[in-house]
Amino acid sequence: MTNFPGLEDENIDRSRREQRLRRFKQVPIRILVPNLITLLALCSGVTAIRLGMEGRYELAVGAVILAIVLDAIDGRLARFLKGTSRFGAELDSLADFVNFGVAPAILIYLWSLNSLKSLGWLVALCLAICCALRLARFNVAIDDPDKPAWMMNFFTGAPAPAGAGLAMAPMYLGFLGLVPDGHEVAWLVLPYIAAVALLMVSRVPTFSAKTLGSRISRDLVLPLLGVAALAIVSLIAFTWEMLTAMSLLYIALLPVGIRSYRRHKAEYEKRQTEAPDEQVPAS
Repeated sequence: MTNFPGLEDENIDRSRREQRLRRFKQVPIRILVPNLITLLALCSGVTAIRLGMEGRYELAVGAVILAIVLDAIDGRLARFLKGTSRFGAELDSLADFVNFGVAPAILIYLWSLNSLKSLGWLVALCLAICCALRLARFNVAIDDPDKPAWMMNFFTGAPAPAGAGLAMAPMYLGFLGLVPDGHEVAWLVLPYIAAVALLMVSRVPTFSAKTLGSRISRDLVLPLLGVAALAIVSLIAFTWEMLTAMSLLYIALLPVGIRSYRRHKAEYEKRQTEAPDEQVPAS
């Protein structure tokens, strides 16, 4: 029987396509759940933009805070369920740009910076652009195989959720009545937003909570549950006071993070210089 090379190649290609289609038809639920939470966070961030355009700034800021909470949940849930995927990582990055770059920039512009016309819009754009650059740098750094283990305890620059929370800090003060009107203090808000944008793309090391242990001592379970419950209740009852305090605490911890990073780096470099001497065999 005569064989036709072209026909055989076509059959092989068809078989491979069918195998890929069968593989994509069945997606584990553990992969869908984290992606669903990411989409909910994206809906919350986009809704914040709508609420801001309608002048309902407190609800708009609350929607961004909800997006921050959901963003903290989806990644940990994906790792817990072993449902991490490349698709989920890309979706999370795109959602973070909208939730923590675009939404806060538009809110702070509508609340305050629009009184400065084009200059205010330029700074709001810088906030969104710096968030995008920060996320891109973070995605590239994940693939670095030579990154020491101790560096997982630190971020390079402020992470996007923290940057969004810091950018909206003047709005917290406005909701507390400490700032009469955002437009009246626009010249003070302008350099502050620029500083937050630069912090996100800076090389300043900041603490990371992603490496917290998955297990804790039995003696610490009840105290931690009590503290967590108290924090949640306080955040609900005294939302703007708690968010202001958290923003101030984050800023106060920046020098501590720099000092801790330098100490870890010095210890790592010392071990690197001593290691070759320890491996030299005795003559």
